[in-house]
Amino acid sequence: MKTDESTPYQRLVQELDRQCQKMATGDLCFSTYNQEGKFHLFYGRLLYITTEYHQVRRWKRAVLKYCSDWKPSSTLTSFDHNKPWEYEILYEGVAQEKISLTQAKIVIRQVSLEVLFSLARYTDISLEWKPSSEKKTHLSLGLALSFSEIEPIFTRAAQMQQEWQTGGLSSIHPNLSPVSKKKLNPQSLSGLAQYLNGKFTLWDISLRMGKSVVSIARALVPLIKKGILQLRQIPDFSTPLPTPTGATSASVRSSQTTRHTPFLIACIDDSPVVVQSLRKILEPAGYQVVGIQDPIKALAQIAEQKPDLIFLDLIMPNANGYTVCQFLRNAPLFEKTPVIILTSRDNVIDRSRAKLVGASDFLVKPPQQQETLEMVRKYLAQSSKV
Repeated sequence: MKTDESTPYQRLVQELDRQCQKMATGDLCFSTYNQEGKFHLFYGRLLYITTEYHQVRRWKRAVLKYCSDWKPSSTLTSFDHNKPWEYEILYEGVAQEKISLTQAKIVIRQVSLEVLFSLARYTDISLEWKPSSEKKTHLSLGLALSFSEIEPIFTRAAQMQQEWQTGGLSSIHPNLSPVSKKKLNPQSLSGLAQYLNGKFTLWDISLRMGKSVVSIARALVPLIKKGILQLRQIPDFSTPLPTPTGATSASVRSSQTTRHTPFLIACIDDSPVVVQSLRKILEPAGYQVVGIQDPIKALAQIAEQKPDLIFLDLIMPNANGYTVCQFLRNAPLFEKTPVIILTSRDNVIDRSRAKLVGASDFLVKPPQQQETLEMVRKYLAQSSKV
């Protein structure tokens, strides 16, 4: 595939190729600042890719798209807790002649494409190979994908991500759900409006509209910029398998218990323009933003709402950012909360003083999209909202 060999995405391709050539069995684990997952390999072939986020939604989309007449069984006749439950259900569907081998492999490819599309945007992919000593399986290797079958998926995912970036969609993620802030005619926007209710992700809408996720996102951008739409994180569906009485796979437990809640970011600034600018940058990326213009009331509000990160103006009426920051650092509730100073004065003295009172970082006004998102992701990378 034609990507820069220095990129983490390309190194992921190379590591997977290496393990496939070795006919390795185990998990190639990957992690980014907000996502973890595994490539499950058996004798150098890919069984499935799992991630904790929207694992069941992704599975249901692929099955609905390529096996629409099939109702997967929620009871497996033989469940191997070392294998992804999705792969086992597909195998059983093929074995019982409910779906064809071709259909099952297309489901694995589609799920892989969505995961790889997300990974192609990251610059911080960490990899770890965890070998398995397992040598026996009741599953057929004919269903698992060889590297020659996987490589075109990597290429297509990178191409889609390139389209996404060049289309000005970098602050939007297709796992987010659009919600209209005002009532729309369900048939307006060529039928798109019926899905703007916070129940469907962009991936979900893409499937139901029969259009590419890139075209769906592009159609929504004008509404997001006008403030008509807000993008939110929504929970995954529950796993299609019942809670087992015996052994349970980690992936089943994860999909049952994981529920991601949006990070809440507070902006303490007397200027509504600055607050609105941050909203336009952060809300499309799935963050919730609360603006606080009165510095006197700010402390009571943030104590009530407990934001995960705080943007703090340096110069405000009746208060200054240094004093507020020092107060926050002395309060046990916020001693570890990232506080980023907002100011139009970018000089060594202000930066030094901000550090002395406990500020985490310094952001120059007006906030720029890429710099702001990178800073937010940096300080929320080790946090988890469940």
